[in-house]
Amino acid sequence: MLTGVKNIIFDFGGVIINIDPQKTIQALRSLKLYQPEKIFSNPNSSSMLNKLEIGAISDNEFIMYIKQFCSPDTSSLDIIRAWNAMLLDIPQPRIKMLQLLKKEYKIFLLSNTNHIHYLSYVVDFEKSTHGIKFNEFFDKAYFSFEIKMRKPNIEIYKHVINEQQLNPKETLFIDDSLENIETAKMLNLKTHWLKEELVDSLPITSLHQ
Repeated sequence: MLTGVKNIIFDFGGVIINIDPQKTIQALRSLKLYQPEKIFSNPNSSSMLNKLEIGAISDNEFIMYIKQFCSPDTSSLDIIRAWNAMLLDIPQPRIKMLQLLKKEYKIFLLSNTNHIHYLSYVVDFEKSTHGIKFNEFFDKAYFSFEIKMRKPNIEIYKHVINEQQLNPKETLFIDDSLENIETAKMLNLKTHWLKEELVDSLPITSLHQ
């Protein structure tokens, strides 16, 4: 058991699911998109990504935005496939870890994500678990595109804490972003910053040390 911990909040990308943004950059480059890496760094593009992740624009609006920079014969499906290329696998040890932890703790997911990715990884996740529904692994899953906020906005943490009536001192937050971890600390959550190690390789009893 984790000493003093009753609740665990997991990030998703890079923690539960393996991701590789370079694969999306490569896939977009194959669609003749010039310097696709700028989608993640250009202020206008970054704004579009942020809007997508907080549900401020539709999937189609985002797809049309990217499409205008690609070769003329690029289809919406091409964009979706390229955008989802960064989503890799959810290893079985992590699925088993969630199942075991849920027997002892309240388990939550708090993810900056978008609806396009959500549709993809939920299907893949349920294939990996032979039909067990994604939400069954968590007491509740929170997605930025649904609640119109994203980490590290402190309000998204407050939303989860207040809705679930969590005691921050009894709640462990695990994320691979230091910025997200620092915000969690401001609310007195126990934290573990996942750096290079894999979450399924961590000794459960030392997660918050």
